Amino acid sequence: MTAFAKAERRDGESSGIDPLAVFESFASSSAAYLKPADQGLLRSAYQCAEAAHAGQYRASGEPYITHPIAVAELLTRWHLDAHALSAALLHDVVEDTGISSAELAARFGDKVADLVEGVSKLDKIHFASREQAQAENFRKMLLAMSRDVRVILIKLADRLHNMRTLGAVKPEKARRVSAETLDIYAPIARRLGLATLVDELEDLSFRHLYPDRYRVLDAELHKMRGRRREALQRLSDAVGGRLADYGVEAEVSGREKTLYSIYRKMADKHVSFSQVMDIYGLRVVVRDAPTCYLALGALHSLYKPIHGKFKDYIAIPKANGYQSLHTTLFGPFGNPVEIQIRTQEMHRFAETGVASHWLYRKPESALSDIQLSTTRWLQNLLETQIDSPDAGEFLEQLKVDLFPGEVYVFTPKGRILALPRGATAVDFAYAVHSDIGDRCIAARINDELAPLRTELKNGDRVEIVTAATASPNPRWLSFVVSGKARQHIRHFLRTLKFEESVDLGERLLDQALHAFHHHVGEISARQWQHIAHQLNLGGRDELLVEIGTGKRQALEVARQLLRIDEAAGALTNLGAITVHDREGGAIEYASCCQPVPGDPIIGLIDRGRGLVVHTHDCAAVRRKRRRTDASRWVDVEWDAQMAGLFTVTVRVTAAHKPGVLATLARAIAEAETNISGVSVDEADTGSAYTTVLFTIEVANRVQLASVLRNLRKLPEVVRLARARNSQA
Repeated sequence: MTAFAKAERRDGESSGIDPLAVFESFASSSAAYLKPADQGLLRSAYQCAEAAHAGQYRASGEPYITHPIAVAELLTRWHLDAHALSAALLHDVVEDTGISSAELAARFGDKVADLVEGVSKLDKIHFASREQAQAENFRKMLLAMSRDVRVILIKLADRLHNMRTLGAVKPEKARRVSAETLDIYAPIARRLGLATLVDELEDLSFRHLYPDRYRVLDAELHKMRGRRREALQRLSDAVGGRLADYGVEAEVSGREKTLYSIYRKMADKHVSFSQVMDIYGLRVVVRDAPTCYLALGALHSLYKPIHGKFKDYIAIPKANGYQSLHTTLFGPFGNPVEIQIRTQEMHRFAETGVASHWLYRKPESALSDIQLSTTRWLQNLLETQIDSPDAGEFLEQLKVDLFPGEVYVFTPKGRILALPRGATAVDFAYAVHSDIGDRCIAARINDELAPLRTELKNGDRVEIVTAATASPNPRWLSFVVSGKARQHIRHFLRTLKFEESVDLGERLLDQALHAFHHHVGEISARQWQHIAHQLNLGGRDELLVEIGTGKRQALEVARQLLRIDEAAGALTNLGAITVHDREGGAIEYASCCQPVPGDPIIGLIDRGRGLVVHTHDCAAVRRKRRRTDASRWVDVEWDAQMAGLFTVTVRVTAAHKPGVLATLARAIAEAETNISGVSVDEADTGSAYTTVLFTIEVANRVQLASVLRNLRKLPEVVRLARARNSQA
């Protein structure tokens, strides 16, 4: 019986709850394992919290202090220490009252104050959106959690009690809180191995998100319990008997799927409730790991196993440390039955995960792999959030890393890596080491060469091929799924863009200074410092980035540097900027006209995008010039040593007959040109002619001309042109 139930019983028919009675009951029962000195700390924390929350009430009408007591009581299930229980009692005082963290530290010590600070939200800071506030709260929580995992245990207990009492708030808020719980808190609890907590959080969220579906499934499950109770008992007796025949001592118990897991299976598999065959299963608990495999053999001799439905999480534990054997058998009534086989220690850990350290009081030297695994996972999340300036981006990466589906693959040395479902060879490369990811160019999967975008499957053996000169490709962002891979690729691209923006800004400024018969090398450190201070910037590089990204005009900065009045003399010819191909950098090649080396070109300094290069005859240029400041247009020219491949789209109209696509592709290939995309204009369906759009990669205009010549020679071709998109 909980402290609340006892307090309400004393109160009789009264609708009120006596907070002190609730606390006394909690301290003497649930927290009875604490030492007398620790009980004193707990009592002081209660007195402080009760005074701080005096006059505050929850939406249900109960005194607010009942919530912190309930959170602390939930933590006693894991036998957390007095510091954690005290922090639970005080977890809202910084956020909701006038008490500061410094006051808490002075009164209760740094440990309690740090735990409270880690759990507290950032409500006093203004954020642009609810999403940004949510992301910043998770950043702070994860940082505190990396120092002390008790922070997240308190936060999860806080969320569980809020979910249990969600019926008192408005339905709209209840749905929002439930969605957040399913997206973030339940997956975090799962990642920490807190299975019992996960089940309750998910079912409560399901109840408030989809109340009608919840009621229908709950009623159906209640009916099924009555129908299947006898069958499950017969199955349990048969399993227990076969294990005894093999000399295996075991505890056999029934196991029922939660309502939310049933709902997810129905939604994912597009099946009805009656078609979900594994609602009930059995759990077999034995004395040690070798006996698990002996029990598996005994059960496979009793009922036939279903092919492909066996998982050995003992040899290859889940990322959260979970261990067990899972097998699905054809049961005595023709229905599949999943059986989990594990040791007593594995079972305890499966229920309590990272909290088992406190519950079973293991010495530090005996910490299981879950502690180390959790630390590594947190470090990866922290690496992700450090370089994610955009709150939405960080939250997206966090949700991906919390996604429960996992694929297990092997390194060449036999090490097992757990990756998110859908992970590719690039995700694997970054999981091994960030340097391997940055320099990967190909992969060998099961000893066969494969593209980097290849999706990995359970059991794949992966070896990454690297090159010293290789670097991350922006296209990788379209297929990588792990937060670590996305973070490193984005970091590289941001760094590259910063460096190139500095370079482009310097060239644009030098061009502007030449108009006044100066050059950038003449600008002294004092001049740079003065103008940076004047413009409220950090220094020379920040100013050059602002110019390179189009946020400031080079001519204006040149005048300010030289202290020249805008009306002082006419400008001479500014000259041309030389452009280089740097994918993902500060120079962008317009998609509307797709310029290639050899084309006459012009540049537009676009705010936030940097230098955008167009062809002179681009229709978008003619349109934009009428409404864009003339100072933003600059003459540009190709670097004589231009290298790299440029994308061009060629529109070909040809006779509609068998083999014409192969003929066109052969002509393009003869010019040593790669085809990266093909599409057919559906408007030509049923016509004697068909229009095909080829996206090809060429080094320059000469190679493009060679492609066009080869196509013109074909008798099937009736019309040919470079495709232009004037709307881009």
